[in-house]
Amino acid sequence: MLNGRVAVITGGSRGIGAAIAHRLASLGMGVAILYAGNHDAAQDVCARCNAEFGTVARAYACDVSDFSAVKCTVAAIKQDFGGVHLLVNNAGVTRDGLAAMMKEEDFDRVLDINLKGAFNMIRHVTPLFLRAKEGCIINISSVSGLMGNAGQCNYAASKAGLIGLTKSVAKEYAAKGIRCNAIAPGFIKTDMTESHADNPLLSMIPLGHMGDAEDVADAVVYLATAKYVTGEVLRVDGGIAM
Repeated sequence: MLNGRVAVITGGSRGIGAAIAHRLASLGMGVAILYAGNHDAAQDVCARCNAEFGTVARAYACDVSDFSAVKCTVAAIKQDFGGVHLLVNNAGVTRDGLAAMMKEEDFDRVLDINLKGAFNMIRHVTPLFLRAKEGCIINISSVSGLMGNAGQCNYAASKAGLIGLTKSVAKEYAAKGIRCNAIAPGFIKTDMTESHADNPLLSMIPLGHMGDAEDVADAVVYLATAKYVTGEVLRVDGGIAM
């Protein structure tokens, strides 16, 4: 079902994004990876997709918070691949701190990348979907967007916003054959969560351990192929947000 199709993955150079790229490539999808600054890591992901899975994978440097840069990047992807079938909005950053002491630029930067970046991608990829009369969007949210999290008001707000964005886009484009869903990971073992190794919330995970990036990648595959699911938020969290 996914073989020969093309996926665009933001934040695809490491962690969850890299795991998603590898998983989709293993199913025969062409992969376009957007990355912010780590050129070598992005090239490594593409090299593995090419060598191990025999699919076409290319990396594009792009600040997803920049509306014009996203427009140019999507145009380049269209030229290179001919079209897009799946968009995974995974790019995200954290700038943690208590609300009472958070710097304005830290709040703005997290919202600009995590939320506005997803909008920018949807805005410029959706015309390709409309012409093809099909498409799938998967936004990587977080259980922080469902529960809130002390010290992460900016991050939680951005991820909650993604859920609202997901449901609105799902309603707007369902009649056009375009589905939009979200995944809300809990504590997943990545570079970004290394600083949370001693977080007391870990003891509240019913399954008793952190998840792997591959767990999120599996959820992406499900939503990419679940043709009767749209507007859904799928938790991949070990049960912490029950």
